[in-house]
Formats: sequence, C-alpha cells, structure tokens
Amino acid sequence: MPLLLVPILVVLALVALIPISLVQRYRMGTTRQRARRWLASINIVGLTLSAVMFLISAAVTNVWVPGALLYTATGFLCGCALGMLGLWLTRWEPSIGALHYTPNRLLVLMLTLVITGRIFYGFWRGWHSWRAGLEGSSWFIAAGVAGSMAAGAIVLGYYVTYWIGVRRRLRRQLRQP
Repeated sequence: MPLLLVPILVVLALVALIPISLVQRYRMGTTRQRARRWLASINIVGLTLSAVMFLISAAVTNVWVPGALLYTATGFLCGCALGMLGLWLTRWEPSIGALHYTPNRLLVLMLTLVITGRIFYGFWRGWHSWRAGLEGSSWFIAAGVAGSMAAGAIVLGYYVTYWIGVRRRLRRQLRQP
C-alpha cells in the first residue's frame, strides 16, 4: 500500500507545480533577451521536429476522431500567423555585435492562457470521459480532442515561426557593418 502512495504523491506534486510553471513561463517570455544563433537553431530544429510529429499524430488520430487533422493544420497555420504578428510587435534592440529583443506581453499572455485553458480542459475532459466510460456511453471520450489538438498546434506554429524570425533577424543584424 505505501508503494502506491509514491506515484500518487509525485503526480499531485507535479499538478501543484503547474501554476508556478505557468507564471514562470509568462515571466521568462516577456523579459529582454539576447538573440543567440545557436539557441535559435536548436529551437528551430526541435520545434520543427515536434510540429512534424504532431501533424503525423493528428493524421493518425484523424482515423478515430474526424476533423483532427483539419483542426490541427488550421491551428498550426493560425499559430504561424500569430508568430509573424509576434515578430512584428517584438521590440528589437540592435547593438554592436549583439541583438536583444523583448517579446510582446499581450501575445505571450494570450499563448500562456491558451496553454492554461488546454491544461484545465484536459483535466475536465478526462474527468468527464472517465465518468462517461463508467456509464457505458463513449461518445464523450472523443469529443474535444480535435479542438485540444488545435490549441497545441497554435502554440507550436507560433514558436516555430517566431524562432525562424529571430534567427533571420539575427543573421541580418550580424551581416551589417
């Protein structure tokens, strides 16, 4: 019995840390940062791989959940558009040999709220899916999956586009004499 309490306590501790991690995500996302080529490259590669895997997962999920691929692709394109808007609204501070940037607070807040809403919706949907599964009606289990995948795709699209823009802006900045 005591061994079963350890995983439960670990999960509860992780759930309790979600609000702290969301606040930190917002705080770090709105601070002035130095653009670094290696960091932008790593983020572009990692986020692009994540986006490809996410779209492949959406295509597979589309077999069981109609509209999952369409919602995910639409969310990704909307995220790319938000990323371009975010690049346009970012405050750029070029200096000799360096480039600093400060992302737009409103867009960072909006993305943080999308993530927060997706987390809470996942908990709520999980609870109701579990209850629906107990009662024998399984229609509710698939409900909302496509919308939740779209929310994740918005965040992925935003960050892929944003980091590509940071990398391009840094490359242009360092070429100028």
